[in-house]
Order: sequence, then C-alpha cells, then structure tokens
Amino acid sequence: MQVEEAEVMKAFRIYALLSREGSAGKEAMQEYEADDRVRGLVDQFAAEVECVTLSAGDRLYMIPLARLSPFHMSNDALKKTYLRGGAVNADLYLMYAAVIVLIGAFYDSYQTIEPTRNFLDMEEWLELVRVRMDALREHSAEELRELSQEYSYHWAAVVEKWDALDDVKETAKRQSGQTLSRLSFLDTVKRFLIDQELAAQVGPQELELTEKAKIIVQRYFMELEYNRGILDFLYRMNKEKSQQQEEAGADAGHS
Repeated sequence: MQVEEAEVMKAFRIYALLSREGSAGKEAMQEYEADDRVRGLVDQFAAEVECVTLSAGDRLYMIPLARLSPFHMSNDALKKTYLRGGAVNADLYLMYAAVIVLIGAFYDSYQTIEPTRNFLDMEEWLELVRVRMDALREHSAEELRELSQEYSYHWAAVVEKWDALDDVKETAKRQSGQTLSRLSFLDTVKRFLIDQELAAQVGPQELELTEKAKIIVQRYFMELEYNRGILDFLYRMNKEKSQQQEEAGADAGHS
C-alpha cells in the first residue's frame, strides 16, 4: 500500500503536535482515527521515541512507555515543578507511591480492569497511604533493603519520607489556615495528577480518574512489563496482613 506525501505530512503534523503538547484536540484525533495509514504513521513516529498514542474522550495523547508511571516529565522537572526546594529522588518515590495507592483505590487492589468507585476523598486517600506505609514499616531494615533491590524501588526511603512529614500530627485539630503536613503533600500529588489530566477534582476534597487515566491503567499500568511487580507486591502485602488478622481472629474464637 503506497503512502501519499499528503498522508505523511498529515501524520507528521499530528505527531509534532503530540510531541510538543503531549496531547491534541478533536480535529487531530478525528484525522488520526479516520485514516488507517495516517494512524499507522503516527504510531510509528511515536514508537521511535518509545511512546504510544491513545485517544480518550475527544483528545489524542502520546504517552511515554516509562516503567511504573506514564509521566511526561523528567524526574528533575517533576521535582522543580511540584516538590519543594531541595527535593531528592526519595520524594519522587513517595509521590509515585501515593499515585499507585490512589489508582489501587479505584481498581479494587488491581484485580479489576474497570474502576469500582466514582471518586476518592482526600482523607480516605491519606488513610490508604498510611495503611501501606504501616505495612511497609513491619518489614525489618534488612528486608526493606532486599525488597528495594528486588523491585528497584527504594522502599525504606519512602517510609522515611512519609515519617518525616509527620511534623504535624494528623489527629491534631485543624486551626484556621493550618495545613496538615501529609495532606499538604497529597495536595501536591493531586496538583500533578490534575495538570497531567490523570485526575479531575469533582468536589472540594474529591478526585475522579479521567478517561485518559482509565485507558492508561487498562492498557499498561497493571502489566508486569511496566510496573515491575510493584503493584502485585503492594497488594500481596495487604492481602497477607488481612489473612493474618483473620487467622488471629479465628484462633481467638476457638480459645
């Protein structure tokens, strides 16, 4: 099948827009979807820079095939844009962990391909992250070092960063104008998710996943190739703890 020069140029214009903006509007999406040859060329261009294209709603996106998370920014850019001055990679690890927990809340611990809820409250998100951090803390320092090597993810640093945020107790009564430290951190993560069109705010303290996020999760996020088993590890850790609690309750009932 011969590809005409006009089709090549149309595909390149779409690709150039995607590479510059990260997304394109309805017109570009319609051109992409209407012509198999244009679509094939755009996909080829994207593959050359280790990206994929996907349509969600009335927009077309180009998503980097990065391991763990489909971010459009380098680590340095993320730190500079969203995190406080002097932020290090451990701050990003905690940020990624918070994103993982949020997505897990929508997908019933990674066992479903469709969301099982419509929105997540910030306070519940905070509690879910706390539960994951508590579960990680139950491992010894040596175990966390071994797990960090196995998953290429610095779990000990994640726990340390989370604990360091506890300079204002989460149980403390809020004062007017006072921001709780861990909630403040999640507000930062929320801003990133909204900026990247992965989440939308639907209430004063409530978030929902966007169509873009849902498609990314379905196609890539739960695949071992991209998440390196981290999702399975976090879910398994929570499942094992629940089983232990059930067994302990059963033993108490028989005594």
